[in-house]
Amino acid sequence: MTGKILWQPSAERIAASNLCKFAQNTSKSHQCAGDDYGGLLDWSLRAPEAFYSALWNELDIIGHMGEVAFVSGKSMREAKFFPDAKLNYTENLLRDANDTPDTPAIIAHRDDGTRRQVSRAELAAKVSRIVLALRAEGLGPGDTLAAIVTNDLEAIEFYLASAAIGAIWASCSPDFGPAGASDRLSQIDPRIVVAVPGYGYANKQIDITQTINAVAATASVQRIVILGEVPDDVEYVKPASGLSDWIAPFEPGEIAYHRGPFDLPMVVLFSSGTTGKPKCIVHRAGGLLLQHKKEHVLHCDLGAGDRLFYFTTCGWMMWNWQISALATGATLITYDGNPFFPEPQRLVDLIDAEKITVFGTSAKYIDACSKAGLHPAKTHSLASLKSILSTGSALLPQSFDYIYRHWKGDIHLASISGGTDICACFVGGVPTLPVRRGELQGAMLGMDLDAFDEEGQPVGSGPGEFVCRSPHMSMPLKFWDDENGTRYRDAYFSRFKGVWAQGDYIEKRSGGGYVIHGRSDTTLN
Repeated sequence: MTGKILWQPSAERIAASNLCKFAQNTSKSHQCAGDDYGGLLDWSLRAPEAFYSALWNELDIIGHMGEVAFVSGKSMREAKFFPDAKLNYTENLLRDANDTPDTPAIIAHRDDGTRRQVSRAELAAKVSRIVLALRAEGLGPGDTLAAIVTNDLEAIEFYLASAAIGAIWASCSPDFGPAGASDRLSQIDPRIVVAVPGYGYANKQIDITQTINAVAATASVQRIVILGEVPDDVEYVKPASGLSDWIAPFEPGEIAYHRGPFDLPMVVLFSSGTTGKPKCIVHRAGGLLLQHKKEHVLHCDLGAGDRLFYFTTCGWMMWNWQISALATGATLITYDGNPFFPEPQRLVDLIDAEKITVFGTSAKYIDACSKAGLHPAKTHSLASLKSILSTGSALLPQSFDYIYRHWKGDIHLASISGGTDICACFVGGVPTLPVRRGELQGAMLGMDLDAFDEEGQPVGSGPGEFVCRSPHMSMPLKFWDDENGTRYRDAYFSRFKGVWAQGDYIEKRSGGGYVIHGRSDTTLN
């Protein structure tokens, strides 16, 4: 069974895609044609050493790869990627600051109409000053930062500075409230709390002093850095500095990047917390860099000149995912606030205004646009738009119809699925394949996916438990305070021995596509 084909890439588009070029450049290793995605996927699973070595080189990763790209282990968790590598995530994202200094790096919008822009050189300069300020506070590799921030320029600058020095970042959205933020961020014993003093949403201003103080009350916190000015009438529980004053002593300059191992901890993400305190899921710098760049370049066809938008908050893994696109040379378009304020077409307006080429959002947003009667094909140009990405939940078949009827007929619509657990994707877009109604196009390269029955056997047809049989670069490094790995194993490997169970019901279609039927365990691991 396969869904109806709604879009087919032209021969010219296939030939020009990064995925096709990657297949051609590595063809001596697999003898697959540029449009043979099935063969390419099989090679990535059958010959991981050759595939990951080629991936590092084709993605032009800055750093030292080492002699070995992949070492298998007795179990998925014991496999190693690039065991001798030395790299820095931020160094790879700011790589074009000198070569194309005037190219826009980030264009940041808020729902109140604010628009701000920084070039690649300006971004690197700001990050360099935050790096010096962090080091002056005594922070370095392995130290933790807690952030209560909005999807805006300063949050991204701080995130890049944290990774530049080898520190560990954890963030949540300011609307989490005191308990939600503290339950998450206090667990990691942060040295610095980075926060906005408040946030705007649909013409309302919300103060978050209580939330900041709830997190900053943690004994490990030595300073609060406010992204803005410190309000005159507010008392914080720890010394607080406004960002401008805090970095004022430091001049911009070249960044002394900390090049660490592939497995250097970089980000903590949090489970939903529906069964106790949220679990702290630790992700590695090398895994986020290479996995994200693989997805951006090969599966989203991103490159220099593209403009990527993703509607997200700082509490969702897609915030981290979108930032990594700076490594491709693309410009980020960000938005903070109500996506339907002041008018339902607010984000669609951005597509034309900023010439967005890849527009990312949630299935829920697309459904809301449909219910609101938005028909952008009649009201907007959308000439720049080449792809739409959707995640957060399954994109329903009728939402596929809505996009192709009322947005744009000639567009790559990629329903993608992964999660907080891996801060990346298992299944999603394949630019060289057709889009079928209701289906995710295929497994991402390097991902050996299947649907299992209760006995741990492939179901053949119909839905089953979503499993991954191959190690992948963005598997969590560990859970925080889980030194013997018991909680980690229980979360992903207790269902089927030696096989990652994602906790979804998935159906594998005969044409290589997938359908997600929802959670099988009702909650994030």
